[in-house]
Amino acid sequence: MSGDRTKASKESHMRYQSVFTPGLFDGRTVVITGGGSGIGRCTAHELAALGARVAIIGRDPDKLARVRGEIEADGGLVSTHAADIRDEPAIIAVIEEILAEHGRIDGLFNNAGGQYRSPLESITTKGFEAVVRNNLTGGFIVMREVYNRWMKENGGAIVNMIADIWHGWPHFSHSAASRGGMLTLSESAATEWAASGVRVNTVAPGSIASSGLDTYDPKDTEFIQKKVAREIPLQRFGTESEVSAAIVFMLSPAANFITGTCLRIDGGAPNAKPGWWDLAPAERNEPFDGFHRSTLPDILAGRTNS
Repeated sequence: MSGDRTKASKESHMRYQSVFTPGLFDGRTVVITGGGSGIGRCTAHELAALGARVAIIGRDPDKLARVRGEIEADGGLVSTHAADIRDEPAIIAVIEEILAEHGRIDGLFNNAGGQYRSPLESITTKGFEAVVRNNLTGGFIVMREVYNRWMKENGGAIVNMIADIWHGWPHFSHSAASRGGMLTLSESAATEWAASGVRVNTVAPGSIASSGLDTYDPKDTEFIQKKVAREIPLQRFGTESEVSAAIVFMLSPAANFITGTCLRIDGGAPNAKPGWWDLAPAERNEPFDGFHRSTLPDILAGRTNS
């Protein structure tokens, strides 16, 4: 990561530096869950910069308000909706609220979720079910309600968040199970909902330099700082902008013949074969960071995680 960029110099652009054409999402409304931080926040900024009316959903009203202030300061259009995606009645109410305010829902980025690091033998049933409900059941509720209440009669595009789950995910088995379920759920929906003009795809980020890294326990700090990037062929963490670009593409008209597909954004991590191939330092692969308000997570910037 090019850590010498300062927040002040990036904010001097005052606009997201997207690779996509200006106005690409003019007149469209896109819903983003988990829009108050990390990849959700970044994607909301990019879509707003491209002309979308963005509706961000999250559990923390204060985080949503901060993102709204940022987007509006940059000239974008955004509404905020506080709800937990695991709460079915709340999500139904929020989708109706968004339709009442914006009149349409053209895209959905099902981003909300999370996990914690733990060996399988130590995961409690309650902990396992909480992660599954957050990463799978909640996303199912949101996409079903968006489909039934708007997209079934009007078409649209859905992008669901999964992760680098290929060949299993040791110490994150609860998340691997739920993200794998989201993959096959999305593949199923892609067929069932195609007749309505609804495309359903997934994105699978690997190790991304996002605020989500700061949510892990202090016992995982050394693992994240010293081991993770060394096991990736491109030898670095990805940026939020590199994930956002993939999501924006999948939501855009350029992807109108793509459905039931998963796009990996992982630096080639699943392709590395420990013991068979020693990874060398990677060269000539500069991170793309078009988000003028991005900062490194504390754990990678050397700041104390308070």
